[in-house]
Amino acid sequence: MTSKPGPLRADARRNRERILEVAVRAFSEQGPDVAIDTIAKAAGVGSATLYRHFPTREALVEAAYRNELVRVCDSAAQLLSDHAPDQALRLWMDRFIDYLAAKQGMADALRAVVASGADPFAETLDRLGTAIGTLLRAGADAGLLRPDVDPFDVGFTLAGVALITSAPGQRERAGRLLDLLLDGLRYGAHEPASPS
Repeated sequence: MTSKPGPLRADARRNRERILEVAVRAFSEQGPDVAIDTIAKAAGVGSATLYRHFPTREALVEAAYRNELVRVCDSAAQLLSDHAPDQALRLWMDRFIDYLAAKQGMADALRAVVASGADPFAETLDRLGTAIGTLLRAGADAGLLRPDVDPFDVGFTLAGVALITSAPGQRERAGRLLDLLLDGLRYGAHEPASPS
């Protein structure tokens, strides 16, 4: 039985985060064959540090993808604490579109990971469904969003928006489509009962 590694020291955690951030950008912009040394250099770490965290290219790609997924999903709680639920959802939609753009950019690298036998997408739907569900419930509880919406319907709609606006110069159109989607989610919302 192998023991689970303990928590990373602060400097090691920062190095890991920097590596993952640079890796997403590198794989998205330069493709799956970008040199690992290039990623290490851009992250400001040595190759040995990168390999200590990610022993293979596939491990780095998978971790970079999962890190982006966690970031977008975990941002829902922070957005809800800083904004009204409907506005939090709209801001989260922008983050989700950006996440899908990064995922699309990493598509070739992710295919190589899948071909190696790994499944980087194992938790994707559950995590996204939970994040969207949290935002929708908060909006419905506040009377700002309709209460009868399936989180996966919203997720698939967002994926469709990302797909049809993936060409360069289409980000403004994506924003307009997200505004329309939010208007649809507001339609039929009921104000919460006022306390007696």
